[in-house]
Amino acid sequence: MDQRDDMSYLKRYVQSHPDNRMAWYLLGKQYILEDKEAKANYCFLQAGSIYEAYERKRHPLASEPQHIIKSWNRKRKFKMLAARTVTATIILLLAIIANPFVQLYEEENMKESLTTATYDKTQGEKLDVVFVNPVSEKAVGQSLGALLEGSGSAETGLAVMLEQDEKWRKWTGDTRILLSTKKQGSGQGYAIQMLDAKTCNCQPSDSSEAFAVYQDWSGVQEERWTLISAISQYQDLFNKWPETIDDMVRPYPNNVLSGQTGNMRAMFPAILKQLKARAQKGTTGLGGIDTGDSNNGKPDVNHMKGSAAGSQSQALTLPETPLSIIVDRKTHRLAVVSGDVIVRSYSVGLGGDKTPGGSFYISEKVKNPNGHDDGEFGSRGMTLSGTRYAIHGTNEPSSVGKDESHGCVRMNKEDVEELFDLVPLGTKVEIKSGVLPVTLSPEEKRFKLQPMQDETNPAVVYRWLT
Repeated sequence: MDQRDDMSYLKRYVQSHPDNRMAWYLLGKQYILEDKEAKANYCFLQAGSIYEAYERKRHPLASEPQHIIKSWNRKRKFKMLAARTVTATIILLLAIIANPFVQLYEEENMKESLTTATYDKTQGEKLDVVFVNPVSEKAVGQSLGALLEGSGSAETGLAVMLEQDEKWRKWTGDTRILLSTKKQGSGQGYAIQMLDAKTCNCQPSDSSEAFAVYQDWSGVQEERWTLISAISQYQDLFNKWPETIDDMVRPYPNNVLSGQTGNMRAMFPAILKQLKARAQKGTTGLGGIDTGDSNNGKPDVNHMKGSAAGSQSQALTLPETPLSIIVDRKTHRLAVVSGDVIVRSYSVGLGGDKTPGGSFYISEKVKNPNGHDDGEFGSRGMTLSGTRYAIHGTNEPSSVGKDESHGCVRMNKEDVEELFDLVPLGTKVEIKSGVLPVTLSPEEKRFKLQPMQDETNPAVVYRWLT
């Protein structure tokens, strides 16, 4: 067994047997051979009396753990963490010493870990969410550094990795939470928990609480995407900005939004202000948004921005662009996307060559287009601009996933009702071929708005080309 194999074996062994002092001592000796003094010192301190027995002396840092921090601080290569103050460095090292499963990576691995920080706050508790590049598996050091470099006032932080499928990130895919941080109090440092076995090569802590927090946060992020989209589409449709959220929640045919939530009402003023500022500057996207407090103790987005860790990295942001729809004629998929993130994906029925390719927008949204929810167009219909085609429900669910329509996009009942709430009037629709993943990633909890107005149109008999 060569030196590298010895090192890998010892790392795995101490992770499984953290109380084995001899294993810590041997691992420290291996680090000495690799000229990694700081890591060796950490292992020797874990070895305790075994170190003293074999070296016939007390470790010089045993009574002064601060020296470990200073030594590591001199040798570390990660520039983002090197820029922090001595106090932040002490916090980080004390947290690592408290959790031996936290692994520190070399600079070349740090550069591969693209991160973008997104900051959010709940009523009574602030939350930082850092999104990590799915391409890199070695993201512990950088995501941890990004959290400590975050807003500075968050009680809780999460490092999150979305599932990657070719060029797309899946919002409802196999999401991994790599680690969590929790502030222990003013000046008392952070408690760090490793939550992903693939990343830390360890026995991770229970991640159920972290996932519950993330699920609440991600639900508000979906409301945020819909609200950003609605405000943007309202401005495009009417050439003016909405003064209140109620301006967008109107009866048919001006039903830009199909309803609202308490979070959306609370977020509206700040997002509107930011969108106006961006429009004046001629820029797109959103950053640094403060949207106020939330209702009922649910998380509300208060501070959203992106940051790259290290000059060698390119920021991978969580997009804030308005939602759009892509229909793939080859895979029979419809996706709601923001940038490179697939927010939702559905199986749809199409008409083969009868389904037109090109760019459209949703020019009309109507509930129960046949006057009831079980007609040939189902419970929801969304007209594609300048055509007799629509995205709608169907009373022939077996046709979904096939080419049996006359050109329209058919959807299952629950899918079309969620889509109707998720995307506003004016949403861009592109019909292409071979651009979306075949694999679906359904969301267990459906997106749903509280209806406020009458969105039916009983005066018209719809004659879409089914």
